[in-house]
Amino acid sequence: MAKVRQDAWSHEDDLLLAETVLRHIREGSTQLHAFEEVGDQLNRTSAACGFRWNAEVRNKYNDAIELAKRQRKEKKRATAAKAKQPVITVPQNNRSDLDEAEDGQQSITMDSVIQFLKQLKRDYQASNQSKRSLEQMQKENETLRNQVSELENKLTRTTKQLETVQEDYQVFMQIMERARKMTVFDDQDSLKSPSFRMDKNGNLEQVVDGSSNQ
Repeated sequence: MAKVRQDAWSHEDDLLLAETVLRHIREGSTQLHAFEEVGDQLNRTSAACGFRWNAEVRNKYNDAIELAKRQRKEKKRATAAKAKQPVITVPQNNRSDLDEAEDGQQSITMDSVIQFLKQLKRDYQASNQSKRSLEQMQKENETLRNQVSELENKLTRTTKQLETVQEDYQVFMQIMERARKMTVFDDQDSLKSPSFRMDKNGNLEQVVDGSSNQ
């Protein structure tokens, strides 16, 4: 029966497509096989699955794709090294939590041990780096909080000083205003009304200070 499904892709469909493609990448298979597998499950054509992957889904899983590619390379290296390196066998009576193999022994290659130790070292270094970064951020936050507190205190002191200056200015302006009024009154008091007298001919003349008794 031909595949003619044309309904919209759901979130579950996209998730199934992404998981299948990533699994095929890790296992060294091709994306075309992944599209065919998803197409069989969703009753869609492999071309439709490929178009959906390239147009909508792929950009959301760039990091996961790179990780799957690295895992594929590591798997290939481990497979190649396994054929060259000696195998360490652990007797069944000495194993702890190892999975049992069919022959009653657990096979561990030197390459897998090295890979495990390298990964453990990377995890340890990453943990220490994260811890140092967290401590540095905490110190920076504490420094910033102290700076903010100091600035707030300075702002409070400056505000009080400004209020004091404004009050002093108002008092100063009031003193200046009273002084100005007093100067005006003194000037008015110093201006006396002119005096006049009649001369022999019956004309009025202004009396000058110091000559009134002449």
